[in-house]
Amino acid sequence: MSSTQCLIIGAGPAGLSAAIYTARAGMSTLVLGGNPKVYGDYDIDNYFGFEQTISGRELIERGRRQAARFGADIREEKVLGVHHGEDGGFSVKTDKGQYRACSIILAAGVSRSRPKIPGIEAYEGKGVSYCVSCDGFFIRNKPVVVAGEGVFAANQALELLNYTPDVTICTLGKEPSYPADFAARLEHAGIKTLTSPVTALSGNPGLESAALADGTVLPAQGLFIALGEASSTDFAYTLGVTRKGNFIEVDPEMKTSVEGVFAAGDCTGGFLQIAVAVGEGALAGKSAITWLKEKCPAK
Repeated sequence: MSSTQCLIIGAGPAGLSAAIYTARAGMSTLVLGGNPKVYGDYDIDNYFGFEQTISGRELIERGRRQAARFGADIREEKVLGVHHGEDGGFSVKTDKGQYRACSIILAAGVSRSRPKIPGIEAYEGKGVSYCVSCDGFFIRNKPVVVAGEGVFAANQALELLNYTPDVTICTLGKEPSYPADFAARLEHAGIKTLTSPVTALSGNPGLESAALADGTVLPAQGLFIALGEASSTDFAYTLGVTRKGNFIEVDPEMKTSVEGVFAAGDCTGGFLQIAVAVGEGALAGKSAITWLKEKCPAK
């Protein structure tokens, strides 16, 4: 398992901006993430310094090259989980490996809205959860369902086996999109994947079952939401970082409530613009540099 001083989750404007600062300051820097949403066919004509319109794709590519020029290691890997290390620091699991880090910068955007499952709000905190490591203890040996279709959902389902053998994935009407190796691991573990949407939740006072559109009724004393890919908010849940609604709470230096964890970009709320994300990334990078020099200097 390789180690780094600063691990940045998210390869968008905020993450790459932070990487430019930390790498340029001589900190070993690893950036993990795929193409951000702005990488698509976006035309940007309000970003400072660009007289002509630039595409989001070109802006991100320029940012990657700049961060790499200063020594940042940028890898296209999906982060599946972040946990506090047993001996301090942080442990990060991706779809391709595991890493140790002294500090974390969360820059993977904001979590998506809750799934459109009738009555889900009434069961949040009463069986519906967004964090396996937070709430897995409470569903020991009970039947649980994971809602999601991708590798994030598959990984959450496999993690739940540490608490209960009775785990089912429900893709809410979508086709499963996890890779073959995860599909094989799920099959070997006896975790079934059902594609029918959830039409109703029931139980009193807590969740007891989930009804599907095809008529199936699943015993479910836990429903863990793991839609699409994991976001900064998902990692904040696991790390115990203070949040305000769907956003991560930070101070003016982009420090979170957990020492060694910083956040920048859309996941912090506010004015969701590229220019703001770049500025917040710079602040997060600067704060991480100061913290690392004291707590985790290069060996």
